Amino acid sequence: MNRRELIALLGSTAAVGWPLGARAQPEHVRRIGVLMTPAEDDPEGQTRMRAFVQGLQQLGWIDGGNVRIVTRWGAGNANDIRKYAAELVALAPDVILATGSVTVGPLLQATRTIPIVFVLVPDPIGAGFIESLARPGGNATGFINFEYGISAKWLELLKEIAPSTKRVAVLRDPDLAVGAGQFGAIQAAAPSLDVELTPINVRDAAEIERSITAFARSSNGAFLVTGSALAITHRDLIVTLAARHKLPAMYFGRVFVAAGGLMSFGPVFVDQYRQAAGYTDRILKGEKPADLPVQRPTRYRLVINLKTAKALGLDIPPMLLARADEVIE
Repeated sequence: MNRRELIALLGSTAAVGWPLGARAQPEHVRRIGVLMTPAEDDPEGQTRMRAFVQGLQQLGWIDGGNVRIVTRWGAGNANDIRKYAAELVALAPDVILATGSVTVGPLLQATRTIPIVFVLVPDPIGAGFIESLARPGGNATGFINFEYGISAKWLELLKEIAPSTKRVAVLRDPDLAVGAGQFGAIQAAAPSLDVELTPINVRDAAEIERSITAFARSSNGAFLVTGSALAITHRDLIVTLAARHKLPAMYFGRVFVAAGGLMSFGPVFVDQYRQAAGYTDRILKGEKPADLPVQRPTRYRLVINLKTAKALGLDIPPMLLARADEVIE
């Protein structure tokens, strides 16, 4: 046997002796951080998280396989959200999914390098998260849940379903810049609709109950819930108070109407989590957030709860009912 044959034999023997798994190069596991605003046991939060994970699966990213997803749930607590933002950044994931303005701010304070994909952020330019919608310019991009102009539409719809309304309580998070923006749009529309506004803060359950109870002591009242993570956190209490005091109420998301609220108008929030999976996939494949345009909602839905309307003694105008995308009976 000559030298060349001996080398070939040794090579083939080594190949047979090593199992396939030992010879194969291990696949690189990517890491995705997720910072959610609801509590972990919140059904709506779990639905949104499933949409994100399923969107990733459809693109070939399998949690526990070629990607590891690390999730933190803020439960509407600003201090916990700041703590979890720091924790996720310390883990140095390849990309972070951020839910709402309350999570994006702390994450951007903690990192200007790790890519961030946000959802449910009304005004990312005003908040200083991005430079422009077309060219975000930094390490964050994502999806707007609605623009301030929709706030006036909420008031118009509320007046349409409850025309005797003269006083409207506006529930908002005063610590969010978007809270002031939404309230401003509602203020601009109020004179033409002949309604007087009363702002109510949603910092905690006790404040919400105390304020709504006081507001309900006078007649011809209704209330409007603007978009915020705290409103989602306290949604069961808010819907319960509306029923207890027989107040017509307009909400920014279907989740309130499904819980017994009267009416909502807004985008399909779960869609943004599926879209966020697409942006996450593109970033994992090498694209930069600075080059991915921030996108607006593509569809809005009007949802009406007929059972709640009946309990409030309201007759839904036929034209409004015909415009509804979903009627809950």
